[in-house]
Amino acid sequence: MTGGEKINIVLAGQGNAGKSTIFNYLTGLHQHIGNWAGKTIEKREGTLFYRGYTIDVLDLPGIYSLTTFSEEERISREYIVRNKPDFVINIVDSTNLERNLIFTLQLLELNCPVVLALNMIDIAGKKGIEIDFRKLQDILGVPVIPAIASRGTGLTEIIDRIIDLKGTGSDYRRPEYGREIEKCLSQLSDLLKDSSLPYPPEWIALKLLEKDIDVTVKVNEEEPEAAEKARQLNSTLEEIHGHDSSIVIADERSHLASRITSKVVKLI
Repeated sequence: MTGGEKINIVLAGQGNAGKSTIFNYLTGLHQHIGNWAGKTIEKREGTLFYRGYTIDVLDLPGIYSLTTFSEEERISREYIVRNKPDFVINIVDSTNLERNLIFTLQLLELNCPVVLALNMIDIAGKKGIEIDFRKLQDILGVPVIPAIASRGTGLTEIIDRIIDLKGTGSDYRRPEYGREIEKCLSQLSDLLKDSSLPYPPEWIALKLLEKDIDVTVKVNEEEPEAAEKARQLNSTLEEIHGHDSSIVIADERSHLASRITSKVVKLI
């Protein structure tokens, strides 16, 4: 029986975090595999009928970041920004929480509604890693659900949470970085608030500080004043830190992931 109301979700996560297992569990035989338009990269889509809903599921390519170093990364972030899925399920490998959280922070920077699936908690437990998922949920401001994808554990709870959250208009907050970076972001965001670009102003600002090539080219064309301001702020950050501004942002993200991990992980 098909559902009357639709929900669009995408699965996003690093390679080997269990994304394909979750996609197959949710969609079963109701899936279609093709290629992204004009690309040789596989595109996996499927449908789940549950609780009166038709839930369309898209499996984004397995990637390690949302910078545009690869075609897969470009596809993933452009899809999230332009198609605005109802929810992004971020599949995280519990045994490598800190590394996976760097990607989670990048998703949250996009201001998209994220539900975090804390996968492989059984393997983490065997390795003596205990994660306080409720504390992680409080810190990130998004639902965090422990899961064991190989057994289907926690996956129904993820979909139940998504259905319960649908239409609630939850406020998803961007991660906060160091004082100097936040000051730069504030100045750039003000210049970009009326931009015609299809991205959140704060996200554009962050990408300008990261010297993201795609975003920088677009801003140079559409918002030259903001582009010039970004060049000035990048120089200021580089003088303060002694590193390229792209490294400053990457380091800040890594440090935040490390601080969060230290607060929620206990080795037993």
